[in-house]
Amino acid sequence: MSDLFSSTNAQKKSKPTDNQSYTADDIEVLEGLEPVRHRPGMYIGGTDEIALHHLVSEVFDNCMDEAVAGYATFIELHMHADGSITITDDGRGIPVDPHPKFPEKSALEVIMTTLHAGGKFSNKVYETSGGLHGVGISVVNALSEKMIVEVKRGGNLYKQVFSKGNVVEKLNVIGPTKRKKESGTQVTFMPDKDIFDDGISFKPLKLYRLAKSKAYLFKGVEIRWSCDPELINKKQQVPETDVLHFPKGLEDYLTASLEDTETVANQPFCGEATFADKQGRVEWAVHWIYRRDALFQSYCNTVITPQGGSHETGLKNGLLKAIKDFAEIIGNKKASNITADDVSGSIFGILSLFIPEPQFQGQTKDKLSNRHVVKLVENAVKDHFDHWLSHNKQSAKELLGFIIERAEERLARRQTKEIARKSPVQKLRLPGKLADCTRQAPEGTEIFLVEGDSAGGSAKMARDRQTQAILPLRGKILNVASATKDKIAANQEIQDLNLALGCGVLDHYTDEDLRYEKVIIMTDADVDGAHIASLLMTYFYLFTPQLIDNGHLYLAQPPLYRITHQQKAHYVNTDQEKDKLVKALEQKRGQIEISRFKGLGEMTPSQLKETTMNIENRSLLRVTINEDAKEFAATRVNELMGKKPELRFKFITQQSEILGNDLKEKLDI
Repeated sequence: MSDLFSSTNAQKKSKPTDNQSYTADDIEVLEGLEPVRHRPGMYIGGTDEIALHHLVSEVFDNCMDEAVAGYATFIELHMHADGSITITDDGRGIPVDPHPKFPEKSALEVIMTTLHAGGKFSNKVYETSGGLHGVGISVVNALSEKMIVEVKRGGNLYKQVFSKGNVVEKLNVIGPTKRKKESGTQVTFMPDKDIFDDGISFKPLKLYRLAKSKAYLFKGVEIRWSCDPELINKKQQVPETDVLHFPKGLEDYLTASLEDTETVANQPFCGEATFADKQGRVEWAVHWIYRRDALFQSYCNTVITPQGGSHETGLKNGLLKAIKDFAEIIGNKKASNITADDVSGSIFGILSLFIPEPQFQGQTKDKLSNRHVVKLVENAVKDHFDHWLSHNKQSAKELLGFIIERAEERLARRQTKEIARKSPVQKLRLPGKLADCTRQAPEGTEIFLVEGDSAGGSAKMARDRQTQAILPLRGKILNVASATKDKIAANQEIQDLNLALGCGVLDHYTDEDLRYEKVIIMTDADVDGAHIASLLMTYFYLFTPQLIDNGHLYLAQPPLYRITHQQKAHYVNTDQEKDKLVKALEQKRGQIEISRFKGLGEMTPSQLKETTMNIENRSLLRVTINEDAKEFAATRVNELMGKKPELRFKFITQQSEILGNDLKEKLDI
C-alpha cells in the first residue's frame, strides 16, 4: 500500500506548472479574411507559382460566368510590368447597393471582404458557374497587397480600394459612364509578396494560354489579351496584344493544335448535346493520334479539372460502348478485349461540361464528383459516336484497328509483368546464343548486338570476356512499328534481346535491372547494316525509350576500308575519308593497298578488336533524342517505319527532289 501511495504522490508532483496551462486565452479566433492569409494553402493549394496563377483563374472565372450566362461579350486580361494584373468584362457589374444583411456596407464590399458571399449559391443569378463557394474573389483580395475594383452600373462608375483583405477606401462614385447603359467590372490586383514564395512571378505564356483556352471553351466570348512590352520574351512567342475569338470553339482548338500531326482517323469526333430538364450541356472535340504525348483536358463550367472526374468517366464509357457495338456490327471479335483506357489513352482534345450545381474535390476544383453526370455524358457521347462511326466507316475501321493494337499491347505488358514476377532462377535463364561477360555488376559492362552468327563468332573472339557480352541476331529483326503485338511477342530475336537485357519493356522498364551499362549496336558498314541498326533503334525507341533517355544506347563504328601503306594499316569509315587519306599517302613513297570490308564477318578478330571493340581505339556514337526534337522523332519514326507506305513514298520523293536540286547546283546546271 505504501508503494501505491508513493507512486500517486509522484504523479501529482509531475503535473504541468501554470506556465504550461491550456486555457481559453490560448484559443485564437481568426476573423474576416484572416484565415486565408494564415493558411493560404487551404484556399489556393499552396504559395508556389501554380498557386500564384490560380489567383488570375479565380478572377477570370467570374468574368467567364457572366459571359456564359449571356451578359458579357468580351473579357480583357492585361499583364502589367510591375507584376499586377487587370481583368475587365462588360457584364452586369458587381452590385453596389447596400446589402440587406449589412446595410452599412455595399454588396461589393461584402463580396470582397467576406468568405462565402456571392450570387452562385442558387441558380437565380447563374444557371451554371465556375465559382460555387463565394470564396474565390475574396481570397484573391486577402492575398493581394493592393486590389482596385471599378464597377460600371446604373450609368455611374464606382471605385473601391482594398489591401490584404481590408478596406482602404470606401466605395466612391467616380462619375457618370460614357454611355448610360454601359456596365461591367474591372479588377486590378497586386499579389502580396509576403505570402508567395521568393522569386516567383506571373508568366506571360502561362496567362496567354489560359486566356486562349477560355476563348476556345466558350465560342461566344471575345477575349482581349495585352501585356506590357518589357515583359515580352520573343522565344516564347507571346504577342503584346491579341484578340482571341473562335467561332467553332473546341473544333477550332483541335484544328490549330493538330495542324502538323498525323491522326489515326481522317475526321475529328466533335459534338455537343443539351441534357433534358435543364441539367446542363456538354461539348467535346477529340482526335486519336499516334504520339505518346496525347493531351486531353476536361473542364466544368470553364474551370479546368486536371484530375478529371465523372464527366471524363462518362466520355470514356460512351466511346467504349460505341466502338464495341461497331466492332460487333462488322464482325470483329478481337474488340472483346478492349477497355475504356484502350479507347481513350491516345485521344487529343477537350471535354467541356456545363451543369447547374457542380461538386468538386477541394476549393481548387481539381476533380468533378457529381455521380449523375457519368450517365448524362455517357449517353450523349455514345449516341453521337454511333452516328460518327457509321458515317465514317473507313476512318472507323482504322480507328478500331488502332485501338485493338493498344489492347494487345496492354496484354503484352501484363504478360511481361507476369514474367517479371517469376522466381530469381527463372529470371536468370539467358538466351543460348548470348556469350555473357564474367562481371556480375553492370558498371563498366557492355553488350554488343551483332548482325549474324559469322560476325558474332569474330566478336566473341575479339571481346574482353570480363566486361563485353555478345548477342548475335539473325539478320534483320522485326519492324515493331508496323507489326502486330502478337507477332512482336512471338518473335524469338526480340525475346532473346529482352531476356539478355533484363530491364523489361514499356511501363515495366526498370533501369536498375538493366544488366549492362552500354548497349551497343554493331552492324556492317553498309546499307543493309544501317537498315538493321534502324530497326533496332526503332525497337528501343518504342519499347524501352528510357534506355535511350538514360544514355545506354550506342552505335559502333566499324571501318569500311583498310588502307595499307609501308606495312602500316589505316582504317576509314567513309568514301570521303578514303579519298582524303589516299591523296595524302600518294605524296609519300610506297605502294598503297585498298581493301573494302564487305561485313564484320570478313574481319579477323584482331582487326575487329583493334578498330571497333577496343575501348582505347574505337569510336562510339551515343543515340540521344533532344528534348526539343521528341515530337519530330515520333513523326519521323511513324513516317519511315510505320504501317503507311504512302508516308515513306512521300518522304523519299521529297528527299530525292532536295538531292536533285543540290546536285544541279553543284554541277551548275
